[in-house]
Amino acid sequence: MDTKKMKDIPEDSRPYERCIRMGPGALSDEELLSVIIRTGSRGKNCLETARQILALSYPEDGILGLGHLSLQDLMGVEGIGAVKGIQLLCIGELSRRISKRFAISRIRVFSLPEEVVNYYMEDMRHMEQEHMYAMYLDGKHRLIKDMLISKGTVSTTVISPREIFIEAVRCRAAGVILVHNHPSGDPTPSRQDCLMTERVREAGNLLGIHLLDHVVIGDRSYCSFKREGKLA
Repeated sequence: MDTKKMKDIPEDSRPYERCIRMGPGALSDEELLSVIIRTGSRGKNCLETARQILALSYPEDGILGLGHLSLQDLMGVEGIGAVKGIQLLCIGELSRRISKRFAISRIRVFSLPEEVVNYYMEDMRHMEQEHMYAMYLDGKHRLIKDMLISKGTVSTTVISPREIFIEAVRCRAAGVILVHNHPSGDPTPSRQDCLMTERVREAGNLLGIHLLDHVVIGDRSYCSFKREGKLA
């Protein structure tokens, strides 16, 4: 089998040697990925294989795009088997977690919708089902914890205020922010979103744990109930 390997790439262009010479920060996303892949396949070197993998998802996302691929997607690329595919999935998950951890280390408090969006966007904008998260905040809007409340179908999510506030009381939260995604990519709240938000707001007021916002995540877009004046 005529398999192109790293040695087939000119020495001054080989990612491994470039990393030693200039450090990993000098490598492009496809070069970083090619170092992990190591070998290509028949008629392709590892750089070309890496480029093909990155093109499978959203090219503008770079390495973070790995987080939106399945094992089946990856194994559809010639030269990527189950073991290497799982390694790549783990790299995508590491990238996602590092990105999220970096976001919260910079934000620390969640007093603006943009801070919530920065924390959740990469996790939620490509989900094919609706997911609802509750963020539990202390009196200074610092995140105590967040929790998945519901995972629904593509069209709807059913939420009970009871589920949300049992945990709020348990962790002594002063306020709650709801976050959910619209798989369509359009963050415009539905009638059901508005009714559910009002039920949660009323329940929170009775308990003295206020609903601070409800943020709907679309594809690189969002809607904040607070900013839109939908929370009385």
